[in-house]
Amino acid sequence: MTQTSEFGRVVVLYGGNSAEREVSLRSGAAVLAALERRGVDVIGYDPAGDGLVGLEALAPDRVFIALHGRGGEDGTLQGALELLGIPYTGSGVLASALGMDKQRTKLVWQALGLPTPESLMLTEDADWDGIVARLGLPLIVKPVHEGSTLGISIVESREALRSAYREAARFDARIMAERFIHGEEYTVSLLGERVLPAIRVEVPSGFYDYQAKYNSNDTRYHLPCGLDAEQEAALGELCRQAFEAVGGEGWGRVDVMRDGEGRFWLIEVNTAPGMTDHSLVPQAAAHTGIDFDELVLRILGTTLEPRQA
Repeated sequence: MTQTSEFGRVVVLYGGNSAEREVSLRSGAAVLAALERRGVDVIGYDPAGDGLVGLEALAPDRVFIALHGRGGEDGTLQGALELLGIPYTGSGVLASALGMDKQRTKLVWQALGLPTPESLMLTEDADWDGIVARLGLPLIVKPVHEGSTLGISIVESREALRSAYREAARFDARIMAERFIHGEEYTVSLLGERVLPAIRVEVPSGFYDYQAKYNSNDTRYHLPCGLDAEQEAALGELCRQAFEAVGGEGWGRVDVMRDGEGRFWLIEVNTAPGMTDHSLVPQAAAHTGIDFDELVLRILGTTLEPRQA
């Protein structure tokens, strides 16, 4: 069993400058409190102020990344920590950068024959009629490099497509439209080599948006998810393959839709998932007997292991 003294000084990175700052602050506070309860020599640090200079001044032996979005989850921070020689939680540079790019993640999945909804890139002068003809209605419009469903719209009509594009463009320069999958939403968490139980997410509004994820008490999380053992095993294996396809390490989460015919469709991968009181990874872990403090310690424990080449 790992002794907390083996970790040395740990810095929890949270906050940052991305659009997901508020969620990151909540995740980081929860992680920091858990490590304090376990007796780890830990301090929290928000890089929005002094950046890497301030982090170096804290002389960390390792870092727990609780930053979400760009600047924390997209490979830039991971690359900096690699250069500084500081071990960190989660995926490395390649997987972090790839996982943050929804379009290129889909291209990798498609190349490997993994099921993911068809998508098209959008521009201000896009052929809106052609997009609707290709993807059908409703469809999803989303920023390529954003998380927590920020900037995402469900488009019900041709007329609403341009305004959905402009809403997404508030968050990113690259926007995509994706075929809408009618059905149930599932999420599968991965912890080391272990695939955790799937969760089925049910939202009264029908859209698992930012409000439903982090603020609503009406969102329902079905655990067990309702699939039979064979179906859940197939879903878990699909998500494991999807995570490994982008080079994911340590821990993460894959979001999936299941259509009316029972087929699973990969939507996106999260390489630094939320750790708030509404978050999904802690719920899945708890279902297997891993409480929040133990989950945080296990994630931190992966920093003691050598990284994949």
